[in-house]
Amino acid sequence: MAVTERLARACSRHRRATIVAWIAVMVLAAVALVLALGSLTTNGHPTNDPESQRAAAAIDRAFPPDPHHAVSDFIDVRSSRYTVTSAAFRSFVARLVAATRATRVVSNVELRYRAGAGGTVSADRHALLVPILIPTSDDAGAVENVVARGDADPSFAVAITGAATKDYDVNKLSQHDLKSGELRFGIPAALVVLLLVFGTVVAGVVPLLMAIISIVVALGLVALLSQAFNLSVFIINMLTGMGLALGIDYSLFVVSRYREERAAGHRQADAIGGTGATASRSVLVSGTAFVVAMCGMMIVPNNVMRSLALGAILVGIVSVVAALTLLPALLGLLGDRVNAWRIPLVGRASLETSNPEGRFWRAVVSAVLRRPVISLVTAVALFVLAAIPVLGLRVGSNGVSTLPDRFAARHGFVALQRDFPHATANPVRIVVAGDAASTGAQRGLRRLQAALARDSRFEGGGAIARAPGGDVAQLVVPVRGDPDGRAAVTAVRDLRRRVIPAAFGATGASVLVGGETAETADYLTSVSSPAPYVFLFVLGMTFVLLTVVFRSVVVAATAVVLNLLSVGAAYGLLVLVFQHGVGAGLLGFHHADTIEAWVPLFLFSVLFGLSMDYQVFLLSRIRERYDASGDTRDAVTHGVAATARIITGAALIIVAVFLGFAMGDLIMFQQMGFGVAVALLLDATLIRSVVLPSAMKLLGERNWYFPRWLDWLPRLEADGPPPAAPRLTPP
Repeated sequence: MAVTERLARACSRHRRATIVAWIAVMVLAAVALVLALGSLTTNGHPTNDPESQRAAAAIDRAFPPDPHHAVSDFIDVRSSRYTVTSAAFRSFVARLVAATRATRVVSNVELRYRAGAGGTVSADRHALLVPILIPTSDDAGAVENVVARGDADPSFAVAITGAATKDYDVNKLSQHDLKSGELRFGIPAALVVLLLVFGTVVAGVVPLLMAIISIVVALGLVALLSQAFNLSVFIINMLTGMGLALGIDYSLFVVSRYREERAAGHRQADAIGGTGATASRSVLVSGTAFVVAMCGMMIVPNNVMRSLALGAILVGIVSVVAALTLLPALLGLLGDRVNAWRIPLVGRASLETSNPEGRFWRAVVSAVLRRPVISLVTAVALFVLAAIPVLGLRVGSNGVSTLPDRFAARHGFVALQRDFPHATANPVRIVVAGDAASTGAQRGLRRLQAALARDSRFEGGGAIARAPGGDVAQLVVPVRGDPDGRAAVTAVRDLRRRVIPAAFGATGASVLVGGETAETADYLTSVSSPAPYVFLFVLGMTFVLLTVVFRSVVVAATAVVLNLLSVGAAYGLLVLVFQHGVGAGLLGFHHADTIEAWVPLFLFSVLFGLSMDYQVFLLSRIRERYDASGDTRDAVTHGVAATARIITGAALIIVAVFLGFAMGDLIMFQQMGFGVAVALLLDATLIRSVVLPSAMKLLGERNWYFPRWLDWLPRLEADGPPPAAPRLTPP
């Protein structure tokens, strides 16, 4: 008897104790969420001590920050009616500054009327710049409220932007997208699909309940881990989305198999045991494949990528454990009441036929298998055509300029670029450490300053400051445009690669470039450089796992290649829509110059993990039929037709969940949600119904090739032994 079968039978027999134990775990998780959830960051930073971090450390040691002069954000006050010298303008600014200080969250407010280059008065003398320091992004909301009240005056336009404001707005937008997209759209859409698949309310609600339980427990684990690790705020969005997708999918397969076992006349205990021996084992294999794929992202030395991977891994593990333990207990408690509250029309058909082979999909597969060469070549050509735009893929970081117009940080950024293009709270900081007092280093700094003064990408030549003792000096120069944008990052990379070496020559000075833009450049490098290793890890581990599960190197290789096809097509369509703007306006997406750096790598890992669900369940049914009949064509036809209803429903649920991401306003989640949704649609339709059947038909007996010298590998079948009577439905 399989371990999963014994576990299912034990949890079903002791169902009340199992359910009580899970309730206790949920209560503890809720307590952890309330008491232990630490501060989550919106910043993405490398964890491999890059140049920008070394520069920041050197600057902090030599130039300790002065809270009385430090600046994080800027308030822009403009009046088309008054000039900055008028009494009305100055009176309004005085009231605004007093209200800002009254919030008690601002550490510093600099109110100076200084004209000229680099001053606080605009060239047309109708705008004033007020630098402020907001210590933490959580406090920015209070200042934004003050600015909004000031902006309500028809004689003045008031805006705010900066590091704290941007982080606050990104966090707020992330929470908004979570509520409006995933919770208001993803969950209802998933419930509709479940009700249509099962035909009864109870059977449809159970997978959704399992997903919610898995999410709560995983969030409790995140709360505990946030006490020791610096985690990104986006772990919440990712954990919720993946929890809905995995929790529902795993439960969908288990519940459908249980109903099939009962429809075949098995006693309740035996039906649960049979489900544990088949569907539960497949869930274990699928969950393992998903976790392995997500572990690939832990290679990336970046807190955002590791946070996203951690959230997905945690909720994946919890979803598998819940499906193997809590779900059998619930089925033991519900019994045949899982079929209660039938839905008119679909409910009667679903219960009486017990998920039969889909006639539509059988017809499609039969047509494909009659002309396998034409079908395979045509489908693969479509995938390659969709993937071609990936050749123009540009990765980057979409900063404040990509926020929706309604957010204060974006509105303030536009105002700042108009009135004070030189102003930035995050200039480029070039530091010479250790030998700044040498003649060569001093000359190098002056040559660098002169070169930057001629460079249109920077605002003037900047200012040189020397620390007491003269061992450290820094050149501070503003960079034009969005400090996280592609142009600014390119300028900093060119500064490091060409401009600084040319200025310092053979002086031997140790020169480091820091500041927000340098941090963004290092972040992009930290995400893109490990990509080949992540790809190799995911591909290799997936191939090994599938080889062990299906005892066939050909089946494993085929599955990997098919996943690459869907991922490549998703990449190409992502570039086409977001970079080139094809259909972006129609779909409600932002048009951007770049794809967020973490998205392609994340898509690769997630899609390999999620598509394994379908591959494992489909290929296990094909293998089961082949072992019984020995006919590859019959096995493929039966496997696709028998799994069509459940796999299509599972794919639509995941698509709905990730479309919830895409419907939000945060561009990085729009890109990620669109990419996952498109890839899974292609995987669940063209890959499953055309490419895989035609490829397996052409390969014939070679599908099951397994060299004898690999017999030492452990046996880990995705499904249990075939049942005594023929099964026409998926596990």
